[in-house]
Amino acid sequence: MTPDASGRRPGIRITARRAGTFCLLLVVLLAAQATRVQYFQAKGYNDNTANQRKAILRYGQPRGPILVGGQPVTGSVATGGRYDYKRTYTDGPTYAAVTGFSSQLYGNTQLEGTEDALLSGTDDRLDGWAVWNAITRHQNPGGAVHTTIDPAAQRAAMAGLDGQKGAVAAIEPATGRILALASTPSYDPGSFAGSSSADQQAWTELQSDSDQPMLNRALRQTYPPGSTFKVVTAAAALSAGVVTDINAPTTASHPYVLPGTTTPLVNDTGSCDVAGLDLATAMALSCNSVLGYLGVQTGLNRMVAVAQDFGFNDPRLDIPVRAARSNFDTAMDRSQLALSSIGQFDTAATPLVMAMVAAGVADNGTVMYPQLVDKLTQSDGSTVQLMRPRPYRQAMSPAVAGQVQQLMTDVVTNGTGGPAAIPGATVGGKTGTAQHGVRNSAVPYAWFISWAKPSGSSDVPPVAVAVVIADSTATDVTGGSLAAPIAKAVMQAVLSP
Repeated sequence: MTPDASGRRPGIRITARRAGTFCLLLVVLLAAQATRVQYFQAKGYNDNTANQRKAILRYGQPRGPILVGGQPVTGSVATGGRYDYKRTYTDGPTYAAVTGFSSQLYGNTQLEGTEDALLSGTDDRLDGWAVWNAITRHQNPGGAVHTTIDPAAQRAAMAGLDGQKGAVAAIEPATGRILALASTPSYDPGSFAGSSSADQQAWTELQSDSDQPMLNRALRQTYPPGSTFKVVTAAAALSAGVVTDINAPTTASHPYVLPGTTTPLVNDTGSCDVAGLDLATAMALSCNSVLGYLGVQTGLNRMVAVAQDFGFNDPRLDIPVRAARSNFDTAMDRSQLALSSIGQFDTAATPLVMAMVAAGVADNGTVMYPQLVDKLTQSDGSTVQLMRPRPYRQAMSPAVAGQVQQLMTDVVTNGTGGPAAIPGATVGGKTGTAQHGVRNSAVPYAWFISWAKPSGSSDVPPVAVAVVIADSTATDVTGGSLAAPIAKAVMQAVLSP
């Protein structure tokens, strides 16, 4: 090849240029591939179950605590194994419905799940030097979750349930703070927190237990509320002007035949079998015929609206844990509405929502959004997030709420709620015994909802409670005999100094 004027061969120059262009193209392709893997596909690789780096990092330091009454009810312990630390629980079964579990094999639930990023130290809000931490792969210490739970109320709830299938939810009406959240039978979250064969065996046994100890009955299970729902019906009837004086005779007939049928709506006591019975007496005696009639007179739209103001039909009731949706049908004929107005037919509620009903009455008609967390903090105690009370709905006017308060007080002083009476306190309540099963053949659900405050106090009651016993071997299965004493114990725990 003949050199050019500069003495260089043209073919060599062209070859070098092509080689350089090819190398540049390889560098660009390599950069593009690295970008694709490290940026666009990073989440997929990080979340891949075969990638253990994330899990090893997660369990490479102690997990932040969950606190009740300012004291931790969770901890961490060194394992000496592949994962450096595993979760521990102080009195795990007592607080399982609050904390949930954190397991190296089975993930996280309840607060352990909703606040996982903070507890594990991966929450961006814990980063003081985010860029530097990313470069050095420094992991922040786990933060702390401060719950709203009152330890005395929680212990009273668990002791009252005493291993029966049931649940308790207690709320501070003025703020919505959840004071107790109990579900039984319970379980020990620490029994499967690790990754050993013993942990796997404990998990398997819990999963196969027919009593479902891992079911959070306070939040995730709905039950027909029975006569406790009559509080909602009374509030709706008074708000609509169907009843204006709780002591005046109503226009309810006896017998009350379900509209469009030949079936009478029967009562549990002959004392209810009177035409024109006033609302105060009907509530104290828990008369189905009167409250079913009033629900129909109030009308479907108004009944739905008031039920939803108390928390029914809300699919996103997060406390921050998601609660199951409580149901009050929005399309029914009049006979179905009558049954729904006494807490039967398709009406179903979580104990949390029934506690919201009691709390809304106690707080003069204002239903506050229920919350399980007071604040989130860093490991040094500095605040990451402070939760503030916020209204949920205005379910009724203060004037109507005052009438419903009187109705609930009469239930305890003169009616079926007598076992909830507390010396030195004003207590309002409502019993419920909900039928279910084929031809109502199953053991009824025993309910009680209530609120309490010191006698003579003009303040908003400091506690409202809902209790359900879902299965009992007792011969007298009623809300007054089974659920009311538990509610009383929880209320006393809050009222006691």
